Amino acid sequence: MSLVLVETQDKIAHFRLNRPKVRNALSPQLIEELSDAFKSADTDDDIHVIVLSGVGDHFGAGYDLTVDWRNLYGGNNPTGTRRMLAECVEFEMSPWSCSKPVIAMVRGYCLAGSCELSMMCCVTYASESAHFGEPEIQFSAVPPALVMPWVVGLRHARELLYTGDIIDASEALRIGLVNRVFKDDELEAETMRYARRVAAIDPVAVQMMKTCINFTAENAGFRQSIQYGIDNGAIVEATETESYLRFKEIAARDGLTAAIRWREAQFK
Repeated sequence: MSLVLVETQDKIAHFRLNRPKVRNALSPQLIEELSDAFKSADTDDDIHVIVLSGVGDHFGAGYDLTVDWRNLYGGNNPTGTRRMLAECVEFEMSPWSCSKPVIAMVRGYCLAGSCELSMMCCVTYASESAHFGEPEIQFSAVPPALVMPWVVGLRHARELLYTGDIIDASEALRIGLVNRVFKDDELEAETMRYARRVAAIDPVAVQMMKTCINFTAENAGFRQSIQYGIDNGAIVEATETESYLRFKEIAARDGLTAAIRWREAQFK
């Protein structure tokens, strides 16, 4: 079964993350398929715009916590965790690196790595039911791509990243995390309406405009900041804190859901 559904119509490619039973959590297979979809669309002259969304009620719950990500990339040590973060960042930057404009269409949960993925898109439209956040710090981890300060500014980013709190769509709109918020039943129509407007513009002009906007951030140190976050994040990820070990213990004994509930209860 494909974990990324691709539909192309009227110069618009629509990528839908297809793991609705687990809130479209990011798995190794999904990451590979989505990365390939972006690379394919980037070289397809018939595609002018890309829309990224999720099948079902949620955009994405972040990386699949049932996967042993640390060991997948070389073990629980600074070298292995750095490799893990670097691979995750390369994937998350797919919308940023793609020459075509990418629009994130978000409903439901948009958390952790999925939130970072949405922030790497050019524009984010959200439904009233959407919720955003980077809760990694509550689990003794860090976001692979520290992109939030570039999107919402330092003060809003500090407030959210220091606690891992989750915010609703109206708050996300207020701080600039999303461009617009629509009623749930209007989100897709409004997102596609904007996508069609962009698709009608000369693609060379739009792609050059994206390149110039990206260069503005990169000239100000965007990529260097992301790299610095990887290097420092590797230390955090490789440190087995008391809360991290307790989380693993509960997850092994009672299951992942029980471990998450145990951790969340400490912040109520």
